[in-house]
Amino acid sequence: MSFQKEPPFSHGQAPRTAVVLCNLGTPDEPTAPALRRYLAEFLSDHRVVEIPKPIWWLILHGVILRVRPKKSAAKYASVWMPEGSPLKVWTEKQATLLRGYLGERGHQVTVRYAMRYGNPSIPAVLDELKAQGMTRVLLVPAYPQYSGTTTASVFDSVANWGLKARNLPEIRFINRYHDDAGYIEALAKKVRQHWMHNGQADKLVMSFHGVPERTLQLGDPYHCECHKTARLLAEKLGLTKDRYQVTFQSRFGKAKWLEPYTEPSLIKMAQNGTHSVDVICPGFTSDCLETLEEINMEAREAFLHAGGKTFNYIECVNDSPDWIRALADLAERHMQGWPTLQADDPMALKESRERALALGAKD
Repeated sequence: MSFQKEPPFSHGQAPRTAVVLCNLGTPDEPTAPALRRYLAEFLSDHRVVEIPKPIWWLILHGVILRVRPKKSAAKYASVWMPEGSPLKVWTEKQATLLRGYLGERGHQVTVRYAMRYGNPSIPAVLDELKAQGMTRVLLVPAYPQYSGTTTASVFDSVANWGLKARNLPEIRFINRYHDDAGYIEALAKKVRQHWMHNGQADKLVMSFHGVPERTLQLGDPYHCECHKTARLLAEKLGLTKDRYQVTFQSRFGKAKWLEPYTEPSLIKMAQNGTHSVDVICPGFTSDCLETLEEINMEAREAFLHAGGKTFNYIECVNDSPDWIRALADLAERHMQGWPTLQADDPMALKESRERALALGAKD
């Protein structure tokens, strides 16, 4: 294996720190060719599809990539924003705001966003940061709940990039924050704000992205972490067990996935007399195709068609101040020990020490 050309090493180079917010990815545009490229990369990941590669290659290239891109492109077009794909727009805003929040706290860090599939890719962003002289990198996956299908795949991408790098930066990796107090509060704030303006529905539905059930049997903690997020959010909102339900969406293929499935659950609720639902997606930190089209369009139609009266979708945390503050807290905790604070900012240094002491007391 050959190593890529790197900037010359400089003795006495000051350490520089970067934070990379990593999300799933998105096509470059809502067209069939763009979706074909994106889906080919996404569905070729062995973390996403664990079918033996020779068999899956025939299915993927012989069937799926011939049919699905056109249908998916139409769905993306229905939610595409003037600035681009919703997921990319919100992830970019989060990275920009995170840089501002950390800067206000006195941290001299570079913040970038990257996509596991599509652009800007994780390897491309890491190449850019290395060329800029970054010696320390904190990776923050946009997935609150850990899963081998998502979080571990981000790690794979970083590890594969590292195979070609000669002088590796120091790397830290956040793998979960499903029960982080700041994240839970940001979710609760979204729900409370919705209730303040629209009233409270008969039931709050918390829809998480699904994964094959066999991943749970093989030791993936995702299912348990989704339920813990839901429980903590319900407790924060003062909801009893009969006032909320956890469901799983985005099933793909014929295998059994985590249940109950979102759309059939909503249909059953409507048929059993539930007149109104509030739906939130606590596994997504940015609104995207799965929340805006699958939930707010398809699931909405299914619920209303089955006899439901009112369907309210509660948007993701996106760029809400509570979420960016929680994200900054996460990054700050995981950067402890790295000299990121400006030496001439005693207030920031004092606040950082106080937060570190507080965290130590909690532990």
